[in-house]
Amino acid sequence: MGNTYDVRIWKTEVYKGARGNTYWVRWGVAGKPWKEPFKQKALAESFRSELVSAARKGEAFDTESGRPVSMRRAAGDMSWYEFACAYVDMKWPRVAATTRRTHAEALTAVTTAMFVNDKGKPDDKLIRSALCRWAFNTNKRNDPDCPSDIRSALRWVQTHTRPVSALSKPEVLRPVLDALTVRLDGGPAAPSVVSRKRKILNAAAEYAVEVKLLSTNPIPALKWTAPKTVHAVDRRSVANPIQARTLLNAVRAQQRSGPRLVAFFGCLYFAALRPEEAVSLARHNLALPAEGWGELHLDVAEPHAGKEWTDSGKNRDRRQLKQRARGEIRTVPCPPELTALLHEHIDRFGTAPDGRLFTGERNHGELPKLTIVRAWQRARAEVFAPEVAASPLARTPYDLRHAAVSTWLNGGVPPTQVAEWAGHSVEILLKIYAKCLDGGGEVLRQRIQAALGHPMSHAG
Repeated sequence: MGNTYDVRIWKTEVYKGARGNTYWVRWGVAGKPWKEPFKQKALAESFRSELVSAARKGEAFDTESGRPVSMRRAAGDMSWYEFACAYVDMKWPRVAATTRRTHAEALTAVTTAMFVNDKGKPDDKLIRSALCRWAFNTNKRNDPDCPSDIRSALRWVQTHTRPVSALSKPEVLRPVLDALTVRLDGGPAAPSVVSRKRKILNAAAEYAVEVKLLSTNPIPALKWTAPKTVHAVDRRSVANPIQARTLLNAVRAQQRSGPRLVAFFGCLYFAALRPEEAVSLARHNLALPAEGWGELHLDVAEPHAGKEWTDSGKNRDRRQLKQRARGEIRTVPCPPELTALLHEHIDRFGTAPDGRLFTGERNHGELPKLTIVRAWQRARAEVFAPEVAASPLARTPYDLRHAAVSTWLNGGVPPTQVAEWAGHSVEILLKIYAKCLDGGGEVLRQRIQAALGHPMSHAG
């Protein structure tokens, strides 16, 4: 099965025969011509109108039947697998590479819970790989280089998946939702992951309603409780200034890539940049004096998605800033310490031909995600005692951004200003960082001690 958006629809043709007129609706799908005969003009125009409407709505057309996915029900209901492929194709041109990947992961989890039976089922790991990396990747599904075992697994899936309409049955939908809460190793999935996958399933169900494969979306009506999602940052993960600077120094001491990454991590800690924003930072984004406060003018981000999900074939997808329109910039203050780090980095390593600051060692290439992660892990292992290294403290590079925002808030910067610098709404900012705000806990504990009859000076 293949889907495409390459569709052309021509005017209805009339053939005047001895037994009356025949009205031919003609259209093309991916360069292949199709036509359908009708004895009545009204029926022909109605059919043509459905084709035009589907094309205008951005609906995918099936290359095998020439019909929009919503019309492929001649022999009964569409299978979930077939529909999921069509849904991926519909979304693919409009979403970021990272979203394409998360769609594939979520739809893989749903599909494996929609099998009719296990008779002759291939290995579970093979099925997951076939679905996530091939079936739910628009660019790779029809790749002639697809391995034979992958093709065989997908043929089995195609003939052993329930119809989309089965989701309207609680006895089918409930196990599907339950499957989203379990990791591959059988342990409970993170609530945020469950929430994300459920949202994707819900959006797919809404699309199924739109293309008339479901009469209504059954998910909201089902009495099913998702794991509670924690949005707030764990304050135990937030490094203080001494810890952050110690980690940066540990990165600097690493050979050979460490010195190239100090300013990168500095951008996360001192300016609260997201890693994908720091990766894309270029010379033209900097407004820096020789020393002192400067500014960073951010205009793009390059989140890591993997080359199989991007249109460019690169590991990173070049996108607009998060929660910003394409071309919109965000200005962030650059403290004197970061100004010095950036000057030091440029003086020592220069920039790539396109002005990019942070690159890999080889030919100013892309800064690998694995290089960033390994450098940070080594720095934590060197700086922290084993029991601290096992804690959430600065566990990931992203925690440096959390530390920066928390420092701004606790330093008295108004939340509206912090939200603007960090690229958040004020509501989300306070929701995420509420537990990181210093609410005067020590003073409150002293008051409780006094109320219990202990001297204030003895409070601990």
